[in-house]
Amino acid sequence: MRFILGDQLSRDLSSLSDAVPGRDVIFIAEVMGEATSVRHHKKKIAFLFSAMRHFANDLRADGFDIDYLALDDAGNPGTFGAALADAVRRNDAHRVVMTEPSEFRVLNDAQTWREELSVDLEIRTDTRFLASHEDFVSWAVNDKGQQPKTLRMEYFYREMRRRTGYLMVDGGPEGGQWNFDSDNRKALPDKIRIPVRPGFEPDGTTRAVMDLVARRFASHFGDLEPFDHPVTRADALAYLEWFIAEALPGFGDWQDAMKQSEPLLFHSHLSAMINCGLLGPRECCDRAVAAWREGQAPLNAVEGFVRQIIGWREFIRGVYWLKMPDYADANALDATRQLPGFFWTGDTEMNCLRQAVTETKANAYAHHIQRLMVLGNFCLLAGIDPKQVQEWFLIVYWDAYEWVEMPNVVGMALYADGGFLASKPYAASGAYINRMSDYCAGCRFDVKQKAGEKACPFNYLYWNFLSANEGTLRQNHRMGLIMGSLGKMAPERLEEIKADSSRFLEGPEMRTGWTHV
Repeated sequence: MRFILGDQLSRDLSSLSDAVPGRDVIFIAEVMGEATSVRHHKKKIAFLFSAMRHFANDLRADGFDIDYLALDDAGNPGTFGAALADAVRRNDAHRVVMTEPSEFRVLNDAQTWREELSVDLEIRTDTRFLASHEDFVSWAVNDKGQQPKTLRMEYFYREMRRRTGYLMVDGGPEGGQWNFDSDNRKALPDKIRIPVRPGFEPDGTTRAVMDLVARRFASHFGDLEPFDHPVTRADALAYLEWFIAEALPGFGDWQDAMKQSEPLLFHSHLSAMINCGLLGPRECCDRAVAAWREGQAPLNAVEGFVRQIIGWREFIRGVYWLKMPDYADANALDATRQLPGFFWTGDTEMNCLRQAVTETKANAYAHHIQRLMVLGNFCLLAGIDPKQVQEWFLIVYWDAYEWVEMPNVVGMALYADGGFLASKPYAASGAYINRMSDYCAGCRFDVKQKAGEKACPFNYLYWNFLSANEGTLRQNHRMGLIMGSLGKMAPERLEEIKADSSRFLEGPEMRTGWTHV
């Protein structure tokens, strides 16, 4: 029996590498325990259940015997372990093969299945990633087995470029530099044409899943409809081809831009399909690099896309497995404030946050700058409890799994690991958001005002954050200039900042809406 998890929907899976139609049974299960491990966004559940059912149909068409346990099937025990044990007995299997789970919690559970099953369980390496766990440890840990105090993605990324050969020439990077990040931060022109994305009409299988989600998960966060996500391998490939042809050419210049009511802009929107297996990271990079070599996309766009996949994605996974299980509890800045209720409703007068939350609620998606420099930045400045921020990010995004969500929140957005992953806190005032978006024009607050009730809260919360964490941040050499400015600030101005921050943080905008699941 080959046991396939919901984020392993790939024919390139190690557990399927030697599977034989007519001999091996493939078992796939929808279980309530996973759908409610946190209260996942309705669209995320619908996307995964539909993709799982379509993947099973594709395997069935290839001649495999499929044992598919749907959520509403009679006798569904609700957990992977119990469902697997039932399937072993039902199919009289003498051996189970699976690919390692992507999350620490599920891998721990799988270790117990070995003891509970009456047959051997083989857990194979997930070869869909370009760097194995051993590869990352070999890069990150010294010969004495000691972990460094910090890790930097840029150096890992260069190693991955050398290893894969992507955008390399004569042993060096194409274009003479390793990354073009400085060319990826342009503000969006007012009259730019945003590419029109294809939609994928739900078929009967997807409609059945949507009915199930509407019935069983009505209380979960997010909008279920409209639903037009690719849920098959064929549709995912079509979406990749659309991105390469239509959006990739503009991705490099404007990947950090934000625009009112335009959640996708030039972004690929492929991360959920890569993370669940409908697309492979290599094939996505291959297509992007081919587009550059054929003159269809500029180097800064292709390099930025490749960097996100072979650099950031692989690096984040490596950090997760290197630092777990303690990483989940990291809180270097002792942040304890409760997550405000507007993170669930979007009911806030701060337009940038309202845009990011309402688009997340509608789409189960926000692009990386919205996540980092609007939502994450606010949580950092407001001192929100990292555990609550982690769970919110895991709940709301269709591409979120703990391995990718946790390091991005703990290390990148909140600096909760004390600088292990990020060289400095990604803190910014309202000026950054104003420069990279058109959000501020539609806001009740004035981004140009520094103090008072009409001032943008990001402006005074930024300096309040620096002041509150001065003892820690002065030790960071990259913060020297800004901490020097803080030290020169007049005492009365600092008191004004603290008063404005206190008024806001204790005011109606920050009413708690956190319900821990």
